[in-house]
Amino acid sequence: MIDPPRFTVILVRPDSPENIGLAARGMANTGFTDLRLVGLDRLEPPAWRTAIHADSIIEAARFFGSLAEAVADRDLVLGSTARVRHDFPLVPLADAVTRIAEYPAATRVGLVFGNERTGLTQPELGLANIRFHIPQAARQPSYNLGVAVTLTLHAIAFYGGASAALRRHLPLDHAAQAEAGRRFAGLLDGLGFMHDTNRDFIVEKVQDIFFRMALTAKDRDIILAMFRKALEGHRPRPKTPGKDLP
Repeated sequence: MIDPPRFTVILVRPDSPENIGLAARGMANTGFTDLRLVGLDRLEPPAWRTAIHADSIIEAARFFGSLAEAVADRDLVLGSTARVRHDFPLVPLADAVTRIAEYPAATRVGLVFGNERTGLTQPELGLANIRFHIPQAARQPSYNLGVAVTLTLHAIAFYGGASAALRRHLPLDHAAQAEAGRRFAGLLDGLGFMHDTNRDFIVEKVQDIFFRMALTAKDRDIILAMFRKALEGHRPRPKTPGKDLP
């Protein structure tokens, strides 16, 4: 059984207040209530006109300066994109819903949707543990933002409660996953793996790998312990007094 309060809908830099209202209406239709908005500091009146029977969702919406802040308390983050991209795995909506069901019932999930015209940027998609797309019957522009939100929530609410064949452990919250990625990149730097020409690339790839793993606390501790040990072995050992090499 799906527990709607553990899900959050996050709209990033939406252009149209009407689309925000339609997204809120879709949330109300499917039983979800937590709406977060990135890149806005207030809502315009048209949002209320399309948020039919969803006034409470609009009025309770929270505003964030960045996507990283908006997902910091989420354990699992899903990013929606209409573009086929070849630099990271992309799954259809149905598979994304199945992946959600693999995690414990306490997992706090963030569902992220980008701007109507430009979608999510590459760095924003890089924050997602799972990237998904909503299939279409024909070559069309992407779904309207409100429609995309509604289709996603409908799939989760009415098809997402089936038992999954695979069961995963509860991930760290997103802020802790990001911090683990930064610490791991620092260890790689200490091993001499990075230099000025590849540092940004390696840091981005490390974060991408860690987010796709949806790290648990145990995963983090084991990986970081291994690399700390490797780093210790990489450092020159001090000479023992009286036993200088010839």
